[in-house]
Amino acid sequence: MNILVTGGAGFIGSALCRHLAVVPENRVINLDKLTYAGNQASLWEIEDLPNYRFVKGDVCDEALVADLLRAENINRIMHLAAETHVDRSIDGPTTFIESNILGTFRLLQAALKYWRGLSKPEAQNFRFHHVSTDEVFGDLAFDGSMFNERSPYAPSSPYSASKAASDHLVRAWHHTFGLPVVLSNCSNNYGPFHFPEKLVPLVILNALGDKPLPIYGNGANVRDWLYVDDHARALELVAARGKNGESYNIGGDSERSNLCVVETICDILDHKRPRCKDGSYRNLITFVADRPGHDRRYAMDTSKIKRELDWQPQESFETGLAKTIDWYLENDWWWQPIRDRSYWGERLGRPVAAQ
Repeated sequence: MNILVTGGAGFIGSALCRHLAVVPENRVINLDKLTYAGNQASLWEIEDLPNYRFVKGDVCDEALVADLLRAENINRIMHLAAETHVDRSIDGPTTFIESNILGTFRLLQAALKYWRGLSKPEAQNFRFHHVSTDEVFGDLAFDGSMFNERSPYAPSSPYSASKAASDHLVRAWHHTFGLPVVLSNCSNNYGPFHFPEKLVPLVILNALGDKPLPIYGNGANVRDWLYVDDHARALELVAARGKNGESYNIGGDSERSNLCVVETICDILDHKRPRCKDGSYRNLITFVADRPGHDRRYAMDTSKIKRELDWQPQESFETGLAKTIDWYLENDWWWQPIRDRSYWGERLGRPVAAQ
C-alpha cells in the first residue's frame, strides 16, 4: 500500500507509522503539523528507511494534500490527525472544532477530487480510513451494556462532539459522493511514546517524581484499555480489508476503573522501582474535584472486527501495562524534555487529574 498517515507524529499515529514502515512493500507518508503532542523523536526507528517520508503540514492545506496524493500515488489515507485531550477541549474548544471538523472536511475534499481522477482499477483500490474514538457514543451505565457499531451517537465533551461531527462528515462523503471509506472507533490507548498529560504516562512519571497522583472524583469512572501496538495492527487490517462504508470497533477487552488503573501502576512500580521513603506509591493518590461532563463508563463490543478481520488483542492490560512502565523507566531521553516544558502535571494553574 502507498499510505498517507495524517497525524503520524502523535501517539497512535507514530505507532501506526512504525508498524507499517517495517514492511518494505509499504510506502508510508507521514503528514503532521507538529503541534504540542507531535514528536518526531517517536519515529527515530524508521526515519531513515527508504519507504518512509515525513512531511510537516496541515490537513487543512488542500493544495499540499492534493500534491502528496498525486506525487505518491496514494491508495490509502489513514486519518488520525486530531486534537484529542478532553480537558483541553473544555478549556479551549475552538482548536478542536478547527482541527477535527474543518481539518477532516478539507482532507475529504482533497481525497474526493483525487479519487475522481483515478483510473477505474485505482479507484476501486482506494480507501479513506477515518480513525475515531469510543467517546462519540457517550456515556454507559455501570452494567453489562457495550457500544457496538450501531450505537447512537451521544457525545458529552467538545472533544467527542468534534470527533462525532468528523465521523458524520466521512459517512456523508461516502453516501453522497461515493467516496470509498472505512471507519474505526477505538477505546483508550496506552503504551510507549504516550504524551505525558494522558492518564497512564502522567501517573507513571508523577510517581517517579514523587508527585501527587490526582484522580477525578472517586476514581470509579471506567474505561476499556487497548495497547497501542494492538491498535496499530487492527488499523492496518481495517485499511486493507475493511468493507467499504463499514465501521469497526477496536478495544482491548480490558475494562478498568481509573482508580484500579492508578493502583495497578503503583503496584508494578513498587516492585520495579520502590520508593526510597514513605511506603507504596499508592500513598501519592489524591482525589480532586471531578471535571465537567465526565462520562461514567465506556465499553466496546469488538465482535465484528474479530469475526470479519480475524483480529484479537495480543496484550492483556497487565502485560501491556508492564511493557509500558518498562519503556518509561528505560527511555527518559524521550519524556524528560517534554516534562521539562512544564507538562509534569499542571495545566492552566490547576492539577491535571487521571481521567
